[in-house]
Amino acid sequence: MTKKTWLYLGVFALILAGFYGGLMLTTDFMGEKLPVLSAVRPFKFERHDGKWVTERDVLGKVVVVEYFFTTCKGICPKMNRNMQDVYLEFKTQPDFLILSHTVDPETDSAARLRQYSDSMGADLSHWWFLTGSKSNLYRSARESYLLDSQDNSSKNISDQFIHTQFFALVDRKGQVRGIYDGLRKEEMNQLKVDTRLLLEGKVR
Repeated sequence: MTKKTWLYLGVFALILAGFYGGLMLTTDFMGEKLPVLSAVRPFKFERHDGKWVTERDVLGKVVVVEYFFTTCKGICPKMNRNMQDVYLEFKTQPDFLILSHTVDPETDSAARLRQYSDSMGADLSHWWFLTGSKSNLYRSARESYLLDSQDNSSKNISDQFIHTQFFALVDRKGQVRGIYDGLRKEEMNQLKVDTRLLLEGKVR
């Protein structure tokens, strides 16, 4: 090839390198994409140690959320065994937290939740059990985390009861990024994968 041809090829290679270099800078090829399903609304609940906490106390953390009740003999024990597996995997991560809300606040006082927390071997720095008014608990389940029972057709809050097996995953900005069946092994495995991606900042 002539010297002129080599010059053209060199210029073309430089242009091509610049194009792909710019593309690499503006595109996160390494980041996984999880949808933003909703945003967590303001809340105030009593923690199992008697302290009142709000949404501001969990910002900056990757949070797994569930709803259960301590006297449940059905799905809750299996749900919380699976949740315990998640806790054990991430309990050394400083920015990881589980929020377990009761759906039966008339029974589940902070003191009762403390006993339940002890039975699960939960560390206060990574697993909070929360209670409050039924209306506020249920509002958070529906409006923030999109967790609700399909058969809640009653308009009277006292006649409603949420009994859901689903967990929600919330990012550091307070955005719900996934909902998972707490009884299915494959979905629990996916929850762990997505939790780790959020903790490591690998999600777009």
